[in-house]
Amino acid sequence: MAVPQRTVVVPPGPGGCGDYATNIALQLARPAGQPPLRVAEILRQHLARADGVSDVVVTGPGFINISLQEAAAPGGSALIREILRQGPAYGHSDALAGQVVELRIPYDVRAEVVADALVRIVGSQGGRVEVDHREPTNLRPVPAPDDPAFLGPDAARWALLHPAVHDRPRITADHLLQRESNPLFRVRYAYARTRALRRNAADLGFTPEPGDVRQDDVEEVREDDVRQDAVTQLAAVLADHPRVLTRAAAHRTPDSLARHLVTVADAGLAVLPTVLPRGDEKPSAAHRARLALAEAAGTVLAGGLSLLGIDAPDHL
Repeated sequence: MAVPQRTVVVPPGPGGCGDYATNIALQLARPAGQPPLRVAEILRQHLARADGVSDVVVTGPGFINISLQEAAAPGGSALIREILRQGPAYGHSDALAGQVVELRIPYDVRAEVVADALVRIVGSQGGRVEVDHREPTNLRPVPAPDDPAFLGPDAARWALLHPAVHDRPRITADHLLQRESNPLFRVRYAYARTRALRRNAADLGFTPEPGDVRQDDVEEVREDDVRQDAVTQLAAVLADHPRVLTRAAAHRTPDSLARHLVTVADAGLAVLPTVLPRGDEKPSAAHRARLALAEAAGTVLAGGLSLLGIDAPDHL
């Protein structure tokens, strides 16, 4: 039987339930020669025994709906508490403990910046980097076409680190623009917004408290669905942060961390407008939970920027 190379797992649609849903049973039904509901039931029994899964329900013609235990659930308080507990060290591990990475680089500004970032990224996973300029080199990024110094230290580093090492970096003033088209601006702006929300919430008399962000008194069901989709996406990319760090260290790819921070920022910016009460609305448990989620996003952004050697300003 042919097995699909790719399985799509998304937030449940209308009529669904739980945290995630997939149509894999419908994809497998024809190759298996079985009705989709029969395939879905077989898969349900296996998925129900998986770690982190609290319930599996089959709906419609064979959609599999998966509910996660609190520690794994999107926006679940256990994930957010862990991020806030670890702070900028969230995602650090001993995956490379005892390993020494030897980087032999040319005398080139981009190579120096990439190696400097890798010293911190590999260190976050328990490894150690030794850098020298002996031949033959084993890390030779495509050099920058121009001197990036005019961009300033933060934008210059981003310009050199954001592209993959085999891609030629763009050394233009676009990296200084404070607009949505600039990925560095989106990352730093998202972090600054999380700091501003913390200050605004304090003025309103409430503080972050991890909990169920879905317990809300929103009157518009459609708006609540949109909010939950955004929360699910943000929590998923936050949960993925440790894997991204380990992979960036193992594969010597600081660019993958930079792109991940853009993903976190974009997911966070979709959630941040929902954090504070609106109008006469009083702060609720959902507001405190969403503030904690925003704090977690800011923590990941600040920690990631620090590993790249880039400042995370509280005001922007």
